[in-house]
Amino acid sequence: MKLLHLDSSALGGYSVSRQLTADIVAELKRSTPDAVIHYHDLAAQPLPHWTPVADASDPAAVLGNQLLEEFLAADVVVIGAPMYNFAISSSLKAWLDRILVAGKTFRYTANGPEGLAGGKRVIVASSRGGIYSKDAAAAAMDFQEPYLRAAFAFIGINDVEFVRAEGVAIGDEQKAAALKSAHNTIGTLVARAA
Repeated sequence: MKLLHLDSSALGGYSVSRQLTADIVAELKRSTPDAVIHYHDLAAQPLPHWTPVADASDPAAVLGNQLLEEFLAADVVVIGAPMYNFAISSSLKAWLDRILVAGKTFRYTANGPEGLAGGKRVIVASSRGGIYSKDAAAAAMDFQEPYLRAAFAFIGINDVEFVRAEGVAIGDEQKAAALKSAHNTIGTLVARAA
């Protein structure tokens, strides 16, 4: 199994999404000890914003191709996606801009766009200071999970799994409950894959 592990939180050791991705990857590694893992810290080593590059030898083009090839080769992608201002971090958006590539991960057809990157498992560790899930009063402000679902569906990955820790900034009790719920979800996801 080839596993691509991405973190995008700027909070370092205080990050809930980093803690969750580490736990997800550790569980996957336990169930598949021979897994090959590629890791990128998109906050510590941010990608430049995407711009069109004419020269294939340009460092930005080389990096973009490397990231795309890692994604295409991966069987499982684990992404730490904290909610920042109701959406994903700009560092994660910069990575997505490198993998949503016409002719590589999708193509346009007479019947509309067609995803070319299916067959991968994507697990997103979603952390949120408030509560934005389906029945919450703030659900309409969630542009994080719907965006990720739409972006991956566009390239052919329709079953994106979320490990969610919500309300982590409300207080210690809520944070502990959110982490407990997230860890229970991790166990269920890994058991289902085994």
